[in-house]
Amino acid sequence: MNALVKSEAPPDLSRYTGAERAAIVLMSLGEDAKKLWELLDEEEIKEVSQAMASLGMVPSAVVEALMHEFIARMSGAGAIMGSLDQTQRMLAQVLPKEKVDNLLEEIRGPAGRNIWDKLGNVDETVLASYLKNEYPQTVAVVLSKVRPDHAAKVLGELPEDFAAECVLRMLQMEPVQRDILDKIETALRTEFMSNVARTSKRDSHEAMAEIFNNFDRQTETRFMTALESKSVDAADRIRSLMFVFEDLGKLDSGGIQTLLRAADKSDLALALKGASETLRNLFFTNMSERGGKLLKEDMAAMGPVRLKDVDAAQARLVATAKDLSARGEIVLSDGKSDDELIY
Repeated sequence: MNALVKSEAPPDLSRYTGAERAAIVLMSLGEDAKKLWELLDEEEIKEVSQAMASLGMVPSAVVEALMHEFIARMSGAGAIMGSLDQTQRMLAQVLPKEKVDNLLEEIRGPAGRNIWDKLGNVDETVLASYLKNEYPQTVAVVLSKVRPDHAAKVLGELPEDFAAECVLRMLQMEPVQRDILDKIETALRTEFMSNVARTSKRDSHEAMAEIFNNFDRQTETRFMTALESKSVDAADRIRSLMFVFEDLGKLDSGGIQTLLRAADKSDLALALKGASETLRNLFFTNMSERGGKLLKEDMAAMGPVRLKDVDAAQARLVATAKDLSARGEIVLSDGKSDDELIY
């Protein structure tokens, strides 16, 4: 006689929050989860870690079900595309409208993954103008959380006596209680960052300089000549904001060497074919004797090259330099003076 075996009911996964599910999956993967941890930002790591610490015993059936769910989603999702509209629709399904609006306002605001990253992308004059009306202790907390280079710029914009008081508070500062830090973060989001997001407007000349940076040489000359015939001031302003290949000559030796390590070697050879003798020598003197010799041989072997190909290679090298600058690995001159630097 055949025995009837009643299948066990699947575990109820709805009782676990998203953070708890993530924690269970990461714990199950163990060392293999290292790459996933690296993809999480500071706030996500904190949230998942808190969930992990309070999980307690998780039944094996739950672990197995979550791993199946994780694998099914990873393998069956196919291609996806993230966008602001898609994000808004998904958030609207799980969060109140006000919360969604606040999150999207932050996303649209200055770049950054948390409030302190965002403050690091706010102009120091704007940030100092807000902070000078706060208590020195509050300012000390804020400046201790942002990058040191940005904190220095902000201090330089504050009234001297007030800045000195803030420095003293930073020197005497003890660990800040979580509830106080939460209040400061909330105030910064609601009173400051939201206003920055609403009122910030990019200089149209800066935007146009970016467009001109992406023209090939002939197109750039044509448009610049046409613009000069209508407004010499506008043309001069755009020209001063542009970062072109020859501006790489303002890099120091360390910057050139960092760029050499990151640059595509075929792009480098092609780009230097159209460079000035001064810029070529700058690159060669920052290379090993053997490396410089090989590069010169590559350039000679190319023979005549098309101008548009040289322009394209130089544009890619400039883009690489800008990426390195954005990561803080090199310092690019902003073109305002020979001595002034931007980060």
